[in-house]
Amino acid sequence: MQDPVDPADGPVGRRPAGRRGDPQPPPPGGVLWTIAGDVRALLMLPAAFTLQVAHPAVGAGVDEHSVFRTDPWGRGERSLRSVQLWVYGGEGAAEEGRRVRRLHREIRGTDTRGRRYHALDPACYAWVHATGFPVYLYAGRYLLRRFTPAQERQLYREWLQVGRVLGLHDRDMPRTVEEYWVYYRRMLAEEIEPTAVARELVATDVALPRPEAGSRAARLLLRLTWPLLRTAFLRLRAFVSAGYLPPEARAAVGLEWTPAQERRLRLLSTALRLLVPLLPERLRYLPIARAARARWRAAAR
Repeated sequence: MQDPVDPADGPVGRRPAGRRGDPQPPPPGGVLWTIAGDVRALLMLPAAFTLQVAHPAVGAGVDEHSVFRTDPWGRGERSLRSVQLWVYGGEGAAEEGRRVRRLHREIRGTDTRGRRYHALDPACYAWVHATGFPVYLYAGRYLLRRFTPAQERQLYREWLQVGRVLGLHDRDMPRTVEEYWVYYRRMLAEEIEPTAVARELVATDVALPRPEAGSRAARLLLRLTWPLLRTAFLRLRAFVSAGYLPPEARAAVGLEWTPAQERRLRLLSTALRLLVPLLPERLRYLPIARAARARWRAAAR
């Protein structure tokens, strides 16, 4: 929905200390700690976001309140930073969760089915959180590894911890993996639909503002090459959004997927699965994750 991070946060490392009794983020060395900050996770996020906005209320909230059309690059950067802090933010994770809730307090309206919604209604808010789990599992088979049943359960336990960081109550989230899959199938059957925002996120012919960050020379180069880069980016976004969605979710959102696309996805994923682990850590992990991992290793020594 609305951008979850306030630009006035200040740099990582200067975030306020946690309050007594704050929910704890997932533990260092866990499943999420390993995968959430890996650069390959960047390719999973479009699928999760597409599944989020396929919910009628979430789609309406994003359509009416988000800046994803006018400032897609800034929104993406701020959202990514927020997601990273939920996992790697330490004592600042819960404060980031509180910030997310504050920024969603005034988001309300009417969804695509004519129902009144509020962004923090657990029926909506819990779905936004819930979408990450099946995407991590499914995309992880391509980009990382197939999780064992024990790892799947551990990942879900850690995902529940992220939900608490975001301010969800235990009663708002399925308590076990088995309960989660019942909830997930029900949501796909009864709620999820090809909303206008979901369709827009997988379209290749929509407007996309040119990034303005970088040096003067970089901005000039972008200006000259943007027509080609824009087309390539939109095609890649549509491809990974559909490809890394589980097939049942893809069908609920109304996305087609061909055998040829599946072959291309497997080729891309295999290359990344083999090559990324060979990279040095400064290239393999996103900055917030990399810094947290370094602090953890230093504390262990």
